[in-house]
Amino acid sequence: MAGKKKLRVKQIRSLIDVNKKHKKTILALGLGRIGKVKVHNDTPQIRGMIKQVEYLLEVEEIEE
Repeated sequence: MAGKKKLRVKQIRSLIDVNKKHKKTILALGLGRIGKVKVHNDTPQIRGMIKQVEYLLEVEEIEE
């Protein structure tokens, strides 16, 4: 059975001087500090959130 796709999301930039809406998106992704990593299911909703704040993140697709 093939594993489900997941996204490993790492925050690489600070939230200082970032748009308020983008800060809320980062917090909704479970991040908030530089270097913090979270794993999310690969869904259109998560992809949209990542797209909005991609300049603050490093994203890697993984199989689980």
